[in-house]
Amino acid sequence: MTRAAQQAPDGPATSGRRARVVSGPDGFVIRSVEFAGAVASPGGRAPAALPQVAFSGRSNVGKSSLINRLLGRTRTQVARVSATPGKTQEINFYRIGVRDAGREYEFLLVDLPGYGFARAPEAVRRKWRPLIESYLTGTPALRGVVQLIDARHGPSAEDHRMLDYLMATGLPTLFALTKVDKVKRSQRAERLAAAIGQLGVAAEQAVAFSAATGEGRDDLLDSIRTLLSEEPQ
Repeated sequence: MTRAAQQAPDGPATSGRRARVVSGPDGFVIRSVEFAGAVASPGGRAPAALPQVAFSGRSNVGKSSLINRLLGRTRTQVARVSATPGKTQEINFYRIGVRDAGREYEFLLVDLPGYGFARAPEAVRRKWRPLIESYLTGTPALRGVVQLIDARHGPSAEDHRMLDYLMATGLPTLFALTKVDKVKRSQRAERLAAAIGQLGVAAEQAVAFSAATGEGRDDLLDSIRTLLSEEPQ
């Protein structure tokens, strides 16, 4: 395991436990959400010995909005949506309580720092890579990664570099194509197919997602549920 849990000064909007029940696909129910801690330097420790699913993406890809929608926290947000992309400079951990077909368990949803934000200070950008790589390669409890890609533009050069790194680690990876509500209906099928083709993955590995409308939420939760049900590699 890596990282030392600590409260982040620019972390989530709240650290309290949220017990509002939110239904997902086929009886998959999120029963509680709690900010569990944050890490700002490589080699820290996770705040709990639980299975983990990490979320990765560019600074302006809508990661915080996706996490809030995924967890059903659109009114009282757990992941802060910043007006300044790249502001979050640490790994944030959320402890998620789930009931699934009568079985109850917990896992950690892990919000990785956004990458590729050119206006972030150079010293900050130099810290992001070792922090992210230390986590991805040093966490046996990590079951997989949800990689976010902007559906409007497809994968960027930074996204391709991240994908190459994830492929090298062998970590199971899902793709959330974000902001699909901003793509014109007449262009949607073409844009999504182009993004999937550029990623070089099967269509079943990608989910079209809208934080604004909730489209794709159940599909993504179902994929995460599958990751959590599998034994770590």
